[in-house]
Amino acid sequence: MAADGVRVIVVDEVGIYRHALTTAMSLETAIGSVEPVADAATALRCLGAGSGPQVVLLDMTMADSAGVLNMLVRHAAGVPVIVLAVSESDDEVIACAEAGVAGYVCHGDTFPDLIELISRVCAGESLCSPRVAATILRRVATLAADRRTDPAPVHLTPRENQVLTLVDEGLSNQQIARRLSIEVRTVKNHVHHILEKYQVHRRADAAARFRAARRRPVRAGEAF
Repeated sequence: MAADGVRVIVVDEVGIYRHALTTAMSLETAIGSVEPVADAATALRCLGAGSGPQVVLLDMTMADSAGVLNMLVRHAAGVPVIVLAVSESDDEVIACAEAGVAGYVCHGDTFPDLIELISRVCAGESLCSPRVAATILRRVATLAADRRTDPAPVHLTPRENQVLTLVDEGLSNQQIARRLSIEVRTVKNHVHHILEKYQVHRRADAAARFRAARRRPVRAGEAF
């Protein structure tokens, strides 16, 4: 490995994949060091180290990968996160984009594609497939149309407000239940009611509307 190359963390709970990717990357002259970790907690400790990573790679096939992604992005202090094994489904691509990923490696991409993406990301650029780009552009157009129509304010109960705040932070239903000391079934009911009130099908869409409403000045008689 090159001493002055890119410092990378590989976050993957499957040991054989984690170590195979680490071994392959260690042979690349552009890579300075590779730290394989199995979970978010270890990754966060690496991020807090003195000479931390310059890029984080996260396997999206991990359990609760969406929650792990949001946690890493929030605590990465500007370190770009690249997601691996993205399915290219609209929901997954959009969720990753809204979380703030720097790049995507989809199922059909190759190892050289990954190395090129790391170099691009470190240069402040990105690289994605035409399908991923089209999905993101459609999402941007939808959000722009929503802003122009200025949807009516949504009224949430205090508990729904708490639940949606934690959804926006990237917590899973199980994590929200532990945080609020309620049953997972109760969290699911709250999320269902929230989606109905916002007239959306995805948690990420409700969270985006919630964030936008908090940024917008509240007029008399309105509530979130």
